[in-house]
Parts: sequence; C-alpha cells; structure tokens
Amino acid sequence: MSLATMLQQSGVIESMAGELGIDPQTAKVGAGALLPAIVAGMGRSASGSGGGGALGGLGSLAGAIMGGGGGGMLDAVLGQSPTPTQQGNDILGNIFGSKDVSRGVAGEVAALTGIDEGILKKMLPILAMAAAGYMAKNATGGGQGGAGGGALGGILGSIVTGMMSR
Repeated sequence: MSLATMLQQSGVIESMAGELGIDPQTAKVGAGALLPAIVAGMGRSASGSGGGGALGGLGSLAGAIMGGGGGGMLDAVLGQSPTPTQQGNDILGNIFGSKDVSRGVAGEVAALTGIDEGILKKMLPILAMAAAGYMAKNATGGGQGGAGGGALGGILGSIVTGMMSR
C-alpha cells in the first residue's frame, strides 16, 4: 500500500483536518503536495547525501524515528488529543536540515495549492510523524520495539520507490 493511500485509509487525513480546523479535502490536497517533499527528504537522509554515508544517514533518520516514539507516532496523530508535534519537527530537522527548508517547502506548496502557508507549516510535522510512524510500525511488525536499520531501510526504500514511480 502506498503511503498516500495509507494516510487516507487510516484516518490520518481526517484527524489532521479536525486538528487544524480545515476541511478534509483541503487536508488531502495539502498532504498530497507536502508528502513528496517529506519522502524525498527521507530518501536523501537514508542515502546519506548529507555526508555521513548511507549507514550514517539511515542511522540518524532511524534514530529520529525510533527516538520519537516509533510506531506510536502514528497513534499520536490518530489520537483524540492534539498531536505532540515536537517529534515531527525533529524528523523534519533531520530530513531537511533547517527550519528554513521546511518553511520553503510550505511556501512553495502554498503557492501551488492556494492553501494558507501557516496551515501547511502546521501540517508538515504531523505528516512527518504519520509517515515515520507508519514506517516504524511496518519495520517492527506493528509494535513499538526497536528496529534494525535494515528493516527500516527496507520499508523506507519501498516507500521512496513507490512514491518516485508515480
């Protein structure tokens, strides 16, 4: 199942829409436009284009994902309480390198979609958590235990390949 399909079917889009006070269609359009940047950032991080080699990049991404709660991040997004977005911001920092890049992504998507940039900035960490939580749940077989880089790398690789083939 593609990551975009998972977000739609699992209720992430509806949950995010409610939390941000926007309609589900706006959330779907925003998520659809932001998700490729998040997945591409994860792919760059996992491939080690930041300089640490493939294992270094994957290790730091896996550390951000598993340290942020692993599969529990997806549960946090789907929960009734407001999403604790610090974990999502940590992942964004890992994959984009700076807040300026995240802001730039939100600005570009706002220009393309007409969705308020402030809404998109709030959406980014929630989507990062949902994507990372989904990967972690798949890597750990649904649990929150630690996953090896190989399992997480395999999940990340399949998601990146699936997103890039569209």
